[in-house]
Amino acid sequence: MTAPAAPATPATSGPVTSGPVASPPRVRLPRWAVPAGVAVVFAASALAFHGTGTLPHDDEAWQFTSITELREWIDANRNSNPLFLYFINYLRLFVEVVYETFAAAMQALGWPGLIGVMGGLGWLAGGWRVGLLATAGFGAFAVMGLWEPSVLTLALVSTAVLLSLAIGIPLGVWAGRSPRLHRAITPVLDIMQIMPTFAYLAPLALFFHIGAPAGAVATMIYSIPPAIRITALAMQQVSPTAAEASDSLGATRRQTLLKVYLPLGRATITLGINQTIMMALSMVVIANLIAAPGLGSNILRGLTQTDVGVMLPAGLAIVIMAMVLDRITMAAAGRPGRRGLGPARWAPAAGLAVAGIGLSFVLPAAFPEQWILRMTAPVNATVRWAEQSWYGFTEGLKNTVSAVLLNPLQELLTQSPWWLVGAAVLVVAWWASGVRPALTAVACLAGLGLLGLWEHSMETLTTVLVGVLITMIVGLALGVAAARSPRFSAVQRPVLDAAQTLPAFVYLLPALALFGATRFTAIFAAIIYAVPPVVRLVEDGIRGVPATVVEAATSAGSTSPQLLWKVQLPVARRAILLAANQGIVMTLAMVVVGGLVGAGGLGYDVVAGFSQSSDFGLGFAAGLATVLLGIMLDRITQGVDKRPSPRVKG
Repeated sequence: MTAPAAPATPATSGPVTSGPVASPPRVRLPRWAVPAGVAVVFAASALAFHGTGTLPHDDEAWQFTSITELREWIDANRNSNPLFLYFINYLRLFVEVVYETFAAAMQALGWPGLIGVMGGLGWLAGGWRVGLLATAGFGAFAVMGLWEPSVLTLALVSTAVLLSLAIGIPLGVWAGRSPRLHRAITPVLDIMQIMPTFAYLAPLALFFHIGAPAGAVATMIYSIPPAIRITALAMQQVSPTAAEASDSLGATRRQTLLKVYLPLGRATITLGINQTIMMALSMVVIANLIAAPGLGSNILRGLTQTDVGVMLPAGLAIVIMAMVLDRITMAAAGRPGRRGLGPARWAPAAGLAVAGIGLSFVLPAAFPEQWILRMTAPVNATVRWAEQSWYGFTEGLKNTVSAVLLNPLQELLTQSPWWLVGAAVLVVAWWASGVRPALTAVACLAGLGLLGLWEHSMETLTTVLVGVLITMIVGLALGVAAARSPRFSAVQRPVLDAAQTLPAFVYLLPALALFGATRFTAIFAAIIYAVPPVVRLVEDGIRGVPATVVEAATSAGSTSPQLLWKVQLPVARRAILLAANQGIVMTLAMVVVGGLVGAGGLGYDVVAGFSQSSDFGLGFAAGLATVLLGIMLDRITQGVDKRPSPRVKG
């Protein structure tokens, strides 16, 4: 027998390739790996170099004394320097004349006349409902005993809005029809909106001194960007075919503007007027820091005395004024041109205004004392009850956040070497937004040191970071809940609308009542102020996830938590990161305002610069430092939402 033949084996003289050889898969680090690694290295290095290379604060630094001396020189030469003599003084005088004209006209109408006129305007714009709201709203100012400061506030807002629209609407029309101008002014408008409002005050006090003109100009700086932006948008939205038809009929550029662009963009321009009014009202309290008249003085007096009973009526008056002006302008925006102004609309409106003016000759000039509703005592009694009843919870929450987050983070930032903080900012900004934003962020950080405000800037940065962390946790939770439950979204929507209408200072009232004058008070107020836009952006982002992606994940067996964490949140990443950017900017603005209620840091320095002339240099420098800190945080986060989103696997 012969042995069975062995099975044939392939030749091994060379490698056998039946197709392309697959390369080993590339290992990708998670997105959180870089910032987490930076945090670990930073913490370890901070412990190793603790207390070295720090920049402690000095109230007598040469930067502050030099600015104070400059202010004293300007005050001494205000009436001899050509810049002031022939320009700034005349500009101040012009703004003062406009303000005094508004104030005198409103005071001449008397409280019945102004109530009737505003009710008539409301009826004319939106019918009897808006007219009734305007009448009741302005009547509430008198009932609360705040008629005089409310009139002064309305005069200040009217002055700022009139001048803002006189500049903003023509500039917006021009920018809307000129792409080159639009590109040129966009960075300027961005800076005006990023810049915290406190930063306007010191330069204005330096050039315009204090009082109503300086307050009106400060309000204009804050309120003019939406007038320009929205008017430009209105021009850009006009159909090109309409403009071409006008040109083909032989119309001049001026006729096309007046007969085509402005009529077709009327509703959007009116929305711009509405937003300008809302922004101006939000500056009422802050402008009072430079002696602007009105309701802001009541709120600031209540803040300094920790008297909620004084603050709350003034805060409610600002909210009511915002609601009335908002409803009137929005009703005017939705009205279909002149066709809506029939006798059924203007006759009762004119009758209401005439009746109010007529009653001003019959009723007393001052609102009767016996008709005034006194709120101070009951409000303060309610606050004392809340303080006593909720003391355990509020004190525990405040102490826990301070011990776990605030104190360790502030110690870490203030006692770390300046070069270590700069390196961490450079790496994180480079990873998040790119080279140019990273260099800008580091330059802003260097500016904080050159201004002599490194330590106080790190204190403010601590409160901002803690506030943003809590804001994002709350905003994500509420936004996800609203996106996944239409019923919850419907209930939450009016609350968010009201929260975004309120002036920022009003948020300090409940915070001060519950937590007293502490750093946590500013953080709590900042959370209330910043959560609404975060919730809206998160909700819109999750709702914007394509239905096909959600259906594919569901059909693959994903549970509800898996659908959220593996699909909806990754796809909505850009919206969430944009929400984080907005949360940072808004939290910074509110934390600085919190300097009035014990937040310390740059906010306290700004307030000290206005209250004490010897600290003017410190306050001025703190305003600049606030701007630098805001730009730094914005540059770190502005490019994150532009990074490519992760690919979702079905």
